[in-house]
Amino acid sequence: MNISITKVGVAGTRMMTRPLWQIFSVAALLVGSGHALAEVGADFPWTTYEAESMKTTGTILGPKYEPFLVETEASGQKAAKLVTGGEFVEFTAASGANALVVRYSLPDAKDGGGTTTALGLSINGKQVRTLPLSSRFSWLYGKYPFANQPAQGRPRNFFDEFWVKDLAILRGDVIRLYKAATDGLPCIVDFVDLENVAPPLAAPAKALSVREFGASGDGLSDDTAAVRQCVAAAQQQGRIVWVPAGDYRVTGEILVPSTVTIQGAGMWHTAFVGDETLYGQADRRVRFKLQGRAIHLADFAIRGQLNYRDDNEPNDGVVGAGCADSSVERLWIEHTKVGVWIYNGTKLLIEGCRFRNTIADGANLCVGTSDCVIQNCSARGTGDDCFAIWPAASDQGFVGPGTPPGHNAIRRCTGRLNFLANGAAIYGGVDNRIEDCLFTDISTGCGILLSTTFPTADDTLKTDNNFSGTTVVRNCRLQRCGGYDHDWAWRGSLQICLDRRSISGLTISQVDILDSFSDGLTVVAPGSQKGQGDLANVRLEKVNIPNFGLGAPSRHGLWIRNDVGGSLTVVNSQIVEIQNDSSRFTLLGQ
Repeated sequence: MNISITKVGVAGTRMMTRPLWQIFSVAALLVGSGHALAEVGADFPWTTYEAESMKTTGTILGPKYEPFLVETEASGQKAAKLVTGGEFVEFTAASGANALVVRYSLPDAKDGGGTTTALGLSINGKQVRTLPLSSRFSWLYGKYPFANQPAQGRPRNFFDEFWVKDLAILRGDVIRLYKAATDGLPCIVDFVDLENVAPPLAAPAKALSVREFGASGDGLSDDTAAVRQCVAAAQQQGRIVWVPAGDYRVTGEILVPSTVTIQGAGMWHTAFVGDETLYGQADRRVRFKLQGRAIHLADFAIRGQLNYRDDNEPNDGVVGAGCADSSVERLWIEHTKVGVWIYNGTKLLIEGCRFRNTIADGANLCVGTSDCVIQNCSARGTGDDCFAIWPAASDQGFVGPGTPPGHNAIRRCTGRLNFLANGAAIYGGVDNRIEDCLFTDISTGCGILLSTTFPTADDTLKTDNNFSGTTVVRNCRLQRCGGYDHDWAWRGSLQICLDRRSISGLTISQVDILDSFSDGLTVVAPGSQKGQGDLANVRLEKVNIPNFGLGAPSRHGLWIRNDVGGSLTVVNSQIVEIQNDSSRFTLLGQ
């Protein structure tokens, strides 16, 4: 006796038969839940206008879904290309704004290093700005960790962003971006964000200004020493470090000790900027190192100058090297290796931050990090996981002796448009959570990855930080994820990967997986060759996978690869098709 299931993919519809022993499991999986997700993703103060929906005299590109293509890395896999002088994209503002961000792509130079061109910006036919664009921070090649040499092929990281403030845009105004240069260099516009930015914040009462210590904020003078002196004085006097509006050139690490707060005038107004001529030296980059308790960073930007990846070099951006009861709020971090990387932290809040075009992760809770929350943050164009929890085994110690890493949450966040890796990933730990999140256009990996790919145990240290307790993924939407990873090939929009270790204790509920590049949800076990390929105590509930396979035919809604052992239980879910290729794995329904 057989049961028939309809599989819907880009290749059309076909029928697939199942033997009698699978009837119970499959029938349970196909019971509709009719659930609706609660609000997901970060709160955005901007409105996005997609180039392919604008009026244009250029060429609309895409959609395409294959790896190493500029269209694939674009939002919705579509964009508009402008080549000749005067070609434009144009749209009408739905609301007032005073700031603009454009995501664009320019070709690389023949031997690397980028090219430059200019776009004109007009409002209601009147030119108001010329935007000088560069691809110096774009284009990486070859295999991980990649190179800046076009000869290695396999390109990625096609896009960068340019931001403009102090504009005057009213609802109904016509905004045009046009090719101002006649150099014949193609400029691809992906989308435009319009935002109404609040005025600069006022100084807190009794704050200590970096200007009092000689900082200029002109973007030219080196303000490193002045910032360091202000931090030291603020800690001694119990006062807040105030950084007024301006660009502060920083050429070395800023150590932020216990009880220090660094307060800016707003992420659009106060920026710490790197020195392009020195940024090739790892110790001359913009890095805020949090070391202690009750440390707070708020309302400024970090604009690095990094355009290559070397994992042997320390991270810039914000680094937590043993911090507790602290916060990182409303920072805009771009062109650094990472946004925020916490090596050891407890009770840390990362909230309202924007991570843009980093070489590696947006935010990573690493080593002995526990009871921390990444909340209401957005990540775009990162070169590794947008958000990650990785309790790596390390001799660096924990903030509290014996504190197990875990009880962390990635909550109400949005991640999209990586050029490597995943939207959110958990690599082990106790009772970690991903909830109320939105991940879209992840063309190089998973929307969400639960994996034992990276080491979390060390016998010498008597440390084992593998998955334990219950890891939760709840109320999330994954749309246009499940792309091609150059080392792992096509990955599911949501993947459970049993690599170095087996996994036990997962609850995945109220998850919509829509328009996957390849598979919807996959369970794979490369670790089975080492006896580490078993899945246990896993429950899927109210999981909705109505379609799949935008970019890769012959994929699946839910796929259990032939190397997996164990079982999972699926309840009240709508999954358009299931493929269990393992004789050692059981799909259970209730």
